[in-house]
Amino acid sequence: MSKTIRLIYPQWQGGIISHWIKELKPEDSSRGYYLGAKLLSILAPQNNNHETLEVPVSLDIKNREIKNGIIDYDFILSQTKNALDILNKNNPDKIITFGGECSVSVVPFTYLNKKYDNDIALIWIDAHPDITLPEDNTYAGYHAMAVSACMGNVDKDISSILPSKISADRILFIGLRDWEREEIRIRQKEYGIKHFAPEEISKSSECIIKWLKECKASKVFIHFDLDVLEPNEIIAAVGVSPNGMKINEVVRVINDIAREKELVGLTIAEHMPKIEILMKNMMAELPLFN
Repeated sequence: MSKTIRLIYPQWQGGIISHWIKELKPEDSSRGYYLGAKLLSILAPQNNNHETLEVPVSLDIKNREIKNGIIDYDFILSQTKNALDILNKNNPDKIITFGGECSVSVVPFTYLNKKYDNDIALIWIDAHPDITLPEDNTYAGYHAMAVSACMGNVDKDISSILPSKISADRILFIGLRDWEREEIRIRQKEYGIKHFAPEEISKSSECIIKWLKECKASKVFIHFDLDVLEPNEIIAAVGVSPNGMKINEVVRVINDIAREKELVGLTIAEHMPKIEILMKNMMAELPLFN
């Protein structure tokens, strides 16, 4: 029997987001992904056959420094090693990851890619392509470099410990609609990574299935960033790019993919639970709790 683990990976350090969330204190919004990961794991359907493991993540926010083009670099490097240690020790065949910001997919996906000898396709469901490079010197958040890291195009000390590299021809973006700057759009074309916009897949997954058949890989990973969702229907992440995917569309796409190829890695990431953070802070001021 194959072994499936649930990996709670509440890494928050990859985001520089507090300036977008004015209703929260900067330290609360910055670390919001930590609580988001925990809540996703609680809300997910339970399965007694799955073992739940958690990557130790620091909550230290006193000195957020940029090093090698990445904010909180030392924490991210250390937590990358922590996640790898867990996977190497437990040797899972399938991994469900609850994040945390988008970079939580990097370790599970490169681990499984090595395990299955590159016989994989990576479907990245996201409003953004996450192919920033540390040397761009425009945005130092590691979550915007997640796909680059999966490809091995990241800081040498991080890439040297990742188990494998995923080639660009095995990657497909779904729901992409915000490149943020022109160099990212150009880079995607240079990499040759195809994408389907929300309107192209709103009625049918046929174009995705066609791409999967042409890819010829027998297994698939899916990264699901909650900011891909249409903000008029639900706001579950920091990003609120308009004209996104509806919940039922994402559910249909993921199920269609899983029917076509064996799904061995699934990440749900970037949940920013603003209301729960406000409630948490409110209760902290009430009597008897302390």
